[in-house]
Amino acid sequence: MLLAIDTATSLIGAAVHDGDAVRSRVTFEDGRRHGELLAPAVQQALEEAGTHRAALTAVVCGVGPGPFTGLRVGVVTALVLAHALDLPVPEGVCSLDAMAHATVGTHLGPLLVATDARRKEVYWATYEVTPDGAVRVDGPAVARAADLPPEVRDLPAVGRGVELYAPSLTRPLVGGPRDVDPGTLAELAVALREGRHPDADREGRGLLAPEPLYLRRPDAVASLPGGPPR
Repeated sequence: MLLAIDTATSLIGAAVHDGDAVRSRVTFEDGRRHGELLAPAVQQALEEAGTHRAALTAVVCGVGPGPFTGLRVGVVTALVLAHALDLPVPEGVCSLDAMAHATVGTHLGPLLVATDARRKEVYWATYEVTPDGAVRVDGPAVARAADLPPEVRDLPAVGRGVELYAPSLTRPLVGGPRDVDPGTLAELAVALREGRHPDADREGRGLLAPEPLYLRRPDAVASLPGGPPR
């Protein structure tokens, strides 16, 4: 029984996968309450799946990229849960990969995933979506939407960044995901673990260490004692 959690976007989510299918998925939307809402999401997902923490055999987490505070909540929670339950170290999945994976079966060809990075920027990556999975071509990276190369801006695109920066990203994919769905992240993690995804054995792709992909410094940086403000 696998637990998947993600806090890389304003959608806080948890899902339970039994190895064959997603048994439950729970999400709350609040970009500023990741720390308060993730534990209830995990508990509700376990209850809706008809299981409990002791039955878990693995934990996976979305590792972003995403804003510093929210992303850290998910990764730390995954590490603490795995340690408390004496499970293997959690495996990480690029959250943008999970969003691209959500389009498999409804879209074929190039795809841009763009999420809100604040500061008028997006976290982005490009993919080639095939019947076997969404293969990452470039990224993840962070940039102003208007500064992306024209050939990237013109791709069919999914993610909340497409809504926020519509003048620059002009080809929203109808029905595409706005945020990371924890059930989709769980499905992708299982496919990667079983070697059923094209990126399963590619270095820097597939399953990753449970380390947040921040891509830039946090907005707030503590000053050293006695030192100048930073």
